Amino acid sequence: MKLYRLVITALSLFVALPLAAQYRDDQFKRDAFTQTYADTTQKATTDSSALFSFKEFFGGLAGKNKASLKTLTIGSAVFIGSNQIYNRQYWKLPIVYGGIGAGIYGGIRCNQLYKSTQDSKYQTYSILSFVGAGLFYWGSLMDGAIMFKSDKKPDPAKATVYSLLLPGLGQIYNGEAWKVPIYWGLMAGSIHFWVDNSRQYQRWKWIHNQATSTEKQVTDTPPWSGDNAKYYRDVYRRYRDYSILAFAVSYLLQVIDANVFAYMQDFEVSDDISMRIEPSVIPVNYATSFSVPSTPAVGMRIGIKF
Repeated sequence: MKLYRLVITALSLFVALPLAAQYRDDQFKRDAFTQTYADTTQKATTDSSALFSFKEFFGGLAGKNKASLKTLTIGSAVFIGSNQIYNRQYWKLPIVYGGIGAGIYGGIRCNQLYKSTQDSKYQTYSILSFVGAGLFYWGSLMDGAIMFKSDKKPDPAKATVYSLLLPGLGQIYNGEAWKVPIYWGLMAGSIHFWVDNSRQYQRWKWIHNQATSTEKQVTDTPPWSGDNAKYYRDVYRRYRDYSILAFAVSYLLQVIDANVFAYMQDFEVSDDISMRIEPSVIPVNYATSFSVPSTPAVGMRIGIKF
């Protein structure tokens, strides 16, 4: 149980860290281009920005300010339909609320019928109803990311949200669809080994219980000893946990990839590497010159282009 709680905590961090990394990058750019030096008249200001700002979120819904996709996505995960309100697409709200509500009601109702009748079809209907409610919830977040208007192309925020909601979609948005089979292959392989190792773990767990049981009614005694069964049970449990970790790492990696390469779209790399040397006249800087008057200095200037 401790491992499951650890995995759930890690997955939560995987969702939050890319958004936090994007926030820190935006904050660095803002500070780098707005900081002033040797300005004694400037009053101290406090940066009130955060990973999530209620003021920005609710102000955006009210139309008082522009909210970032990061803030809208986090807010819409709790306040369902906020993306549609921000985009002024109110006609979508009944679809979102109706789909989620109908799915939850159908799942609960079918589960009650399954408990009273023990008919397996109601259990199937219950699962499908809850899955449908989840799809409407997922669709509301995806719709908000698609309809969000941004001046950047590609927008790192969109690439990040796309990859969070649908692995590989961020790479397609960045024009790097060739990466999708790689990440999907990693995640599919992790799921395959997860299922296979879980099956083997349950099998050897049953064998160990049978081999070590002291109850007289146990007649199906396996040919393996309890120690051997315990060894293989622990091995496959460890492999199962590794498979879960591999899936989480693959998922996180494709989210980071989408975010980083969206930022690097404007990074220019040229094959033209050259160096130019030419004479130059260095003007006088009266703010730092100690010998006034002074004359400009003559020297050489070296320029490297890469």
